[in-house]
Amino acid sequence: MVFPLILGVSGASGMIYAVRALKFLLEADHTVDLVSSRASSEVWRHENQLVLPSAPDEQEKFWRQQTGVQDCGLLRCHRPNNIGASIASGSYRTLGMLILPCSMSTIAKIANGLSSDLLERAADVQLKEGRSLIVVPRETPFSLIHLNNLTMLAQAGAKIVPAIPAWYHQPKTIEDLVDFVIARALDQLGIDCVPLNRWEG
Repeated sequence: MVFPLILGVSGASGMIYAVRALKFLLEADHTVDLVSSRASSEVWRHENQLVLPSAPDEQEKFWRQQTGVQDCGLLRCHRPNNIGASIASGSYRTLGMLILPCSMSTIAKIANGLSSDLLERAADVQLKEGRSLIVVPRETPFSLIHLNNLTMLAQAGAKIVPAIPAWYHQPKTIEDLVDFVIARALDQLGIDCVPLNRWEG
């Protein structure tokens, strides 16, 4: 049995990371439980002049429209305040959770055990159950507070994959740079569904 993957989208800049990651996961026929933070709605508005719907069924249509993937994979969207959702419980088995982009506010709350919404609660569950939690911080520069929070998360078992692209794969577009980061993040979950010219020496 293949378990679902939780995709968390927080209020950091870079919604293209979430869209491209979801596109590749759905095209590879994965089951994805998606939860966006309330702040991510503001980022959608500023970066893309789009309104992220609040109703889960409307959100599913929205995300599928953004990815261009209509008939592959299974996508379930959750309201950020629905702390009774399936992904809020450790008894709901998952492959793990990927948060991208991940704001430093979200990292701070998870690192300190605070669960003010469903995204943070789902991340907390992954840690307490010993499952994979991958965070992709999209911030620069890092303050000492940021670094301390990231260190706490790493000590708790999370994997930190900063949104830092490479150039050895000969990127030609912004999407190539974005996809490199997504591929490296999904590598931490053992998922290989992003076309990438990997380093072969």
